[in-house]
Amino acid sequence: MVATGSLSSKNSANISELLDRGFHPGSLLSDFDYWDYVVPEPNLNEVIFEETTCQSLVKMLENCLSKSKQTKLGCSKVLVPEKLTQRIAQDVLRLSSTEPCGLRGCVMHVNLEIENVCKKLDRIVCDSSVVPTFELTLVFKQDNCSWTSFRDFFFSRARFSSGFRRTLILSSGFRLVKKKLYSLIGTTVIEES
Repeated sequence: MVATGSLSSKNSANISELLDRGFHPGSLLSDFDYWDYVVPEPNLNEVIFEETTCQSLVKMLENCLSKSKQTKLGCSKVLVPEKLTQRIAQDVLRLSSTEPCGLRGCVMHVNLEIENVCKKLDRIVCDSSVVPTFELTLVFKQDNCSWTSFRDFFFSRARFSSGFRRTLILSSGFRLVKKKLYSLIGTTVIEES
């Protein structure tokens, strides 16, 4: 049976037609009432809150990369693929949704993998007033297939390399590892290439 607009309006002619076919009126009405409440309208406040939280996470990640470019990475520019930080923020929100304190209980360790070596960039505490319930380790990956990587290699051996400012290009791939701090359950790993 398919519920249509004419049936959900509980039109008495339609109901009497169904009664003639052998449907019990109590179950029929309760079924329609059930479907009225099962699919709730989306809560606009939750959608706006999640989008705002996602954008805040994106800004945190971008600030982390910006601070690290000269201090820890020794480069003048970090080029980030479009929507990379957005995808990471969405995955972080998804992984934190099952936690008792949500994102507020998260500590994130941000690293960069360059030639199979991980370099620590930053530690982000989402809410310092909450005891952390889980840790996320985010590993950005360097794009090794671009012209800039080869250019840096050749120019680093040239005598003009002291004036050359390196540009780091990130790959669209990343690794995100979740470790629960209060549970014996194993870790969760998300890897996107």
